[in-house]
Amino acid sequence: MLWENWQAYKQTQQSIVLAAQTVVHIPVTVRYVDVGEARRGTVLLMHGIPTWGYLYAGVIPMFADAGYRVLVPDFLGHGWSDRRDRFDRSFQDQARMICALLDSLGLSTVDVVGHDTGGAVALILAIEHAHRVNKLVITNSVCYDRFDDDMLDFGHPLRWKSRPVSDLVAALEESLAMGLSNPERLTADFREGMIAPWASEEGKLSLIRNAAALNANQTMALVDRHGAIASKTMVLWGMDDPWQKAEDGRRLANEIPGAVFQPIEGASHWIQQDAPERFAATVINFLSD
Repeated sequence: MLWENWQAYKQTQQSIVLAAQTVVHIPVTVRYVDVGEARRGTVLLMHGIPTWGYLYAGVIPMFADAGYRVLVPDFLGHGWSDRRDRFDRSFQDQARMICALLDSLGLSTVDVVGHDTGGAVALILAIEHAHRVNKLVITNSVCYDRFDDDMLDFGHPLRWKSRPVSDLVAALEESLAMGLSNPERLTADFREGMIAPWASEEGKLSLIRNAAALNANQTMALVDRHGAIASKTMVLWGMDDPWQKAEDGRRLANEIPGAVFQPIEGASHWIQQDAPERFAATVINFLSD
């Protein structure tokens, strides 16, 4: 099960409508990939900003081959999930969306992997919806008050709404290159696939709204509760990350009872693309232990 390109991955996505008041005040549509048989359980893979589920395309088959059902949603406002300019995209709202999606699929407990802002959502799940989370993996995550200046800049509508989509695409291309230690991993399809959801006026506005929702108050509000996380936890870090520093990952691992910090040398922020085999093998080994 390997996708020829991002368009083939998109065609694999399923769609579900979550009712009004379930997540936000209106019904919202969520797109997700759901593959594999749950012989060893179900693993939920969550992306961050400015990515979507396709970030995991290279590793999903490895999890499925290892015996996992693999659930990979696009967050609200991201990828091909609902992108209307009519709802918030806070970490709390994304966590509510995940809970509603799990309810709709009849899933009570899953293993959770969260990357970038998806890591913040994963922490919320482990703290406030602990019964949902079996094992927890946090990787190159937004935490504490370290937020990328360029991404925060996207959240200023007066700066970005009037600029052409081509300017946004150029900025995203630079970000993709900066977040990889191995330049050859910046393949044409990875570049095109990561940018595709944003390469229109609708997509640009949705990214602006997603970036506007970034708020260190949301992550700092979790700090006093890291010690309450009961799930077995691994903090997995691509050590060359120019944005989310390893010191944050080490601190997080120290604050979560029993957590282990696992460095991946020679890999950067987009670790799933930068070092897919090592990423998948490390996570699968942790989940299987």
